[in-house]
Amino acid sequence: MSTELDNDAGGRGDAPRRNPRSRRPLLFAAALLAAFLLGLVPMWLKARERAGERDRAQSALRVGALRGRLADAAIDARRGDYEPARQAASEFYSGLSAELARGADSAFDEARRNALRAMFDARDDTITLLARSDPASADRLSDLYQRYRQAAGGAPPPR
Repeated sequence: MSTELDNDAGGRGDAPRRNPRSRRPLLFAAALLAAFLLGLVPMWLKARERAGERDRAQSALRVGALRGRLADAAIDARRGDYEPARQAASEFYSGLSAELARGADSAFDEARRNALRAMFDARDDTITLLARSDPASADRLSDLYQRYRQAAGGAPPPR
């Protein structure tokens, strides 16, 4: 006694065979996925490399902008323009504080951050001298500029 199922499966009781054509869409999808990944991986690596370059450029820009603000303050003080010098010095200190607050994401390594933190000791005195239009502020800002360049790695130490 055989059943209808046995007759349909060839009398062997096995599951029916899959048609090779039904596997084609799966193979096509797998090939398409492989091609996509082959194109994606190099683009992802290149994007990561460019992001690193962008981050380094932004760090260098922040360091240069701080140096520029401090240089502006020193030059303005030398010329006797104390109010613009005070504003530039204040912007320098605010920017330096923000950069140091970035922690590990800062443009400066830990040793440089420690050296730059020492610059805040003279902040209040320098701003006060500029607010009073004291000519001694120009020398103080010039010294501060030199200390910043040394601490930030932009100038060799004095001889």
